[in-house]
Amino acid sequence: MDYRYLGNSGFKVPALGFGAGTFGGKGPLFSAWGNTDITEAKRLIDICFDAGVNLYDTADVYSDGASESILGAALKGRRERAIISTKITLRAGDGPNDVGASRHHLVSGVERALKRLGTDYIDLLQLHHFDAMTPVESVMSTLDDLVRAGKVRYLGASNFSGWQLMKSQAAADRYGYSRFVANQTYYSLIGRDYEWELMPLGLDQGVGAVVWSPLGWGRLTGKVRRGEPLPAGSRLHDTESFAPPVDEERLYRVVDALDAIATETGKSIPQVALNWLLQRPTVSTVLIGARNEQQLRQNLDAVGWNLSSEQIAKLDVASAVTPPYPYYPYWNGQFTERNPPAV
Repeated sequence: MDYRYLGNSGFKVPALGFGAGTFGGKGPLFSAWGNTDITEAKRLIDICFDAGVNLYDTADVYSDGASESILGAALKGRRERAIISTKITLRAGDGPNDVGASRHHLVSGVERALKRLGTDYIDLLQLHHFDAMTPVESVMSTLDDLVRAGKVRYLGASNFSGWQLMKSQAAADRYGYSRFVANQTYYSLIGRDYEWELMPLGLDQGVGAVVWSPLGWGRLTGKVRRGEPLPAGSRLHDTESFAPPVDEERLYRVVDALDAIATETGKSIPQVALNWLLQRPTVSTVLIGARNEQQLRQNLDAVGWNLSSEQIAKLDVASAVTPPYPYYPYWNGQFTERNPPAV
């Protein structure tokens, strides 16, 4: 397994991490993702450890906390070998303060997460979304307190816009608080919005991408084909309403390119899609999910080899989309430092 720095932290994480969203199976979304119990979770984690995958990502809202509980139970006796990543800020209870990034919710939410995970520290704590109702100075101060108390080691954001992430970093810099070193973000061949603003920010600010849904909510598994209905067993039947929209023609164009390169390389379509991501700037780790051992082993084979520059170029072209203003003039090379846009 290849290990990479998590942003500008000096801390290394595996190129592939394991997403535990399939653990628990509670609720309309997570039950469609999977319903892995403790016994199966232990087996999947055994396979991950054998492959050098030691980062496990979860969240307090995954199956109403069951994902954290199952992950903690499956890691019992080997916690020191694991990197635990979890998330907080989405609504996790019925109370008026069971949501957001207030000091109350962050402190109490971390305590509950630690209890469910059966540990006394979280390696990577990420805010699941930006809370516009709580001042960033208060948020970063509370997070810094959690780091100084030894309950959290590294900090990350998730689903932030560029200005939200940068405003948080600026507040941390101003007051000497711990900074975000990770950005858990949606990024795939059919979801390249990350590249427009968040990737340049990550390069500038030393924030590594922790990629979720790298197969585009299951659209890049090779099962979604032009002119064919969704397979009966596809989770998209239950989760498509939650997924970011994608133009169908662009999706099929990407799948066609993946199909051709899979034939050239002798790899599967998901393996090619994952390998493309692993060669993108700022990507620290790509989270893979699996409902069973077969899926996990297939995804693990996305490492240990690299697409050629020509194959990467084919995927770049097939998946390209013109960014919105103000990004597109620079994206297509129209303007440069020596040829600035006219005022």
